[in-house]
Amino acid sequence: MTTATVTMANPHSAPQPTLDRAATWLLLLFVAALQMSIFAAQILLALMLVCWVALLVRDRVRPSAPPFFTALLVYAVLTLVSSAFSLEPSTSFLDDKQLVLFAVVPAVYDLARGKRASTVIDVIVTVGAASAAVGIIQYGMLHFDSLGKRPQGISHHYMTYSGFLMLVVCAALSRLVFGSRDRIWPALVMPAIVVALFLTLGRGAWVGTCVAVALILSLKDFRLIAMLPIVVAVVFALAPDTVTRRMMSVFDLQDPTNRDRVAMLRTGVLMTKAHPLTGVGPNMVPKVYVQYRAPGAVEAVNPHLHNVPMQIAAERGIPALGVWIWFVAGLGLALLRIFRTSRERVLSATGIAALIAMLAAGLFEYNFGDSEFLMLFLVLITLPFAALRGDAPSTQS
Repeated sequence: MTTATVTMANPHSAPQPTLDRAATWLLLLFVAALQMSIFAAQILLALMLVCWVALLVRDRVRPSAPPFFTALLVYAVLTLVSSAFSLEPSTSFLDDKQLVLFAVVPAVYDLARGKRASTVIDVIVTVGAASAAVGIIQYGMLHFDSLGKRPQGISHHYMTYSGFLMLVVCAALSRLVFGSRDRIWPALVMPAIVVALFLTLGRGAWVGTCVAVALILSLKDFRLIAMLPIVVAVVFALAPDTVTRRMMSVFDLQDPTNRDRVAMLRTGVLMTKAHPLTGVGPNMVPKVYVQYRAPGAVEAVNPHLHNVPMQIAAERGIPALGVWIWFVAGLGLALLRIFRTSRERVLSATGIAALIAMLAAGLFEYNFGDSEFLMLFLVLITLPFAALRGDAPSTQS
């Protein structure tokens, strides 16, 4: 049977690669848009999910996901239960739309197989570098140089921007330390990304980045950690006054924001004690904050408690916090297993660093509740698992 005969016998073979390419391009565009526009990212995510479902139907396969996704599903169920018992169920259920973002995991797991996973990292680092350049220009030329007006790059908010840069540092440094090729581009853009990160004045992102960098270096060679204090000292010596003052404020117990964060923890404990099983309900913390406001609090009301574990416990209850810890522990162990057994360590190191950075920064801000940050985080922790699946059939032919 000739090749021409085979082609004629399977008239439906041509559209398959087209649908697969469309899904891949939508994935890359979605990842790129994450650091630029939440509106564009959500539209591209919706289109990507539609295309992904079409692929599943076409190939007659069920959706699959990494093992850690089970914990996320249970967390989502407990969130809905918390909303049902919320002080204002309608308000809480409206906030639960963020749970849809968990669909990023199975979609990326299927679409970013094999070599595509590395391409996704390239896109993330490249867009992050462009955003870093914009942030530096904003600080140096447009006077985004104070706590009241901070650089935000091509993002919509400086806190989200600092979180993005933190994750981009994880991806770029992992490529530099563990990559066997394609290291020139991360090396060129890393200085700009680090400078932009410090100019955001985001202390939580600084802490998360430092912990993640220390982890990456220790995974390569524990002795490399000695470089980190030197780098911080150089940054402190060369940084503008606004940055150095912000760095010193981390250790100032009289700083109003530090005192307010301590008060928020106490407030969260009071909320959790009053509602231990289901919490006060998603999106209800600002509505009941005055009722539980701890002595010494600076702000009359806060939108959240600036601490991920405390926010989850107060908002969704202790069982939800336990499941979230299950998610974190299971994910961390799985990523370490991949790192130790796989020859390609860039993606697994990126995932581990992103997890540790989220946890460290999450002690000072509710980054797990930031939709843009959450989506990029979910992409990074899923890529190592997707890469292990090998290239999709259409890319192997």
